[in-house]
Amino acid sequence: MGSRNKPAQGAMTLAEMKEFAGFPASTQRYIRRSLDIGLDREDAMTRWSRDIVEAASIRAQARLYRSLPSLREIVPDDSGLDSIEPFLAPLVTVVAFDLGQGRLPSFSAARFLYERLIGASVRPWLPAAFCAAAALPHLHPELRRKLLQSISEAAATASGWSNRQPAFFPYWVEKVDTGQSLAN
Repeated sequence: MGSRNKPAQGAMTLAEMKEFAGFPASTQRYIRRSLDIGLDREDAMTRWSRDIVEAASIRAQARLYRSLPSLREIVPDDSGLDSIEPFLAPLVTVVAFDLGQGRLPSFSAARFLYERLIGASVRPWLPAAFCAAAALPHLHPELRRKLLQSISEAAATASGWSNRQPAFFPYWVEKVDTGQSLAN
């Protein structure tokens, strides 16, 4: 039975890689940086900070991302209104910050990131969190329009969501000087 799952897992991982490759370079960079911060994978300040503005952004993101472990613990398993406020309000705040950075230009990019930061259980809540965050007045009206138009009707009105955890987590890869490696 396990061997039958491997080709499907490989196909899904490849699909996730292809989706990531389709994002603009700045979005790919921001997702990798966010995963380093949110999953505590690397020293994000050392790896990603190119100037004082980016350093300030990384510090602010790290402060907001401190809520991620508790969000992972309280993802509602039903749509009862009493269980969504403690989860959805902080999620909207984190998504609003990320959208305000201007590097997640679409629902698919935000979904890709948050499925990895929080897990597959966040999927039913992402359309609401994304739309709420994308409609907030801190974003330029043109950006709000583009973000809200990026969510498909199918994503906004889905009747069910996969519970399969993501398999591909993009990571920083050092560039290799091919001239030197060929000479050795």
